[in-house]
Amino acid sequence: MKDDIGALWKELSSNLKTFILKKVGNEHDAEDILQDIFLKIFTNLDQLKDNNRIYAWIYQITRNTINDYYRMRRIRAEISDLPEKGVTSNDEDGIINELVLCLKNMIQSLPDKYKQAIMLTELGGLTQRELAQKLGMSISGAKSRVQRGKTILKEKFFECCKFQFDAYGNIIEYQHKENSCKYC
Repeated sequence: MKDDIGALWKELSSNLKTFILKKVGNEHDAEDILQDIFLKIFTNLDQLKDNNRIYAWIYQITRNTINDYYRMRRIRAEISDLPEKGVTSNDEDGIINELVLCLKNMIQSLPDKYKQAIMLTELGGLTQRELAQKLGMSISGAKSRVQRGKTILKEKFFECCKFQFDAYGNIIEYQHKENSCKYC
């Protein structure tokens, strides 16, 4: 079947690109997504169990790749892009900016294996399965690493600050516990 990938490309690329373009609305992003899809098709073609369902399989890959595109756009904030200095106003944006600065420093202080796991999944957009593949570890090992990193971050936050939450779990107020917090 891999011998037919060129023919498959010729047959489907135009229709797939049109489908993708309707979903993302950007020519360059649609082209990138199309390339990712055909790479996934080529590398996973041996997993297709029923050749009669190849079109359904390809469109499922396409929908998943488009979903990945939107998920990555939503959370594609690199640590280096986070603000260097927080806003000191009492409004919600000020609170968020201060906490982002604090979080940036907390992430940087994590042991390397947890820092890498948090940065790649929570900020870089990888799934825990993709993290496992990238690091050559089991999925359960990757999940444990991400969860342990989150737990350490949560502990650091509660060591540093006292939070008040609304009924929905949103932070409505926070206060530094001590003036010499090493993160803020």
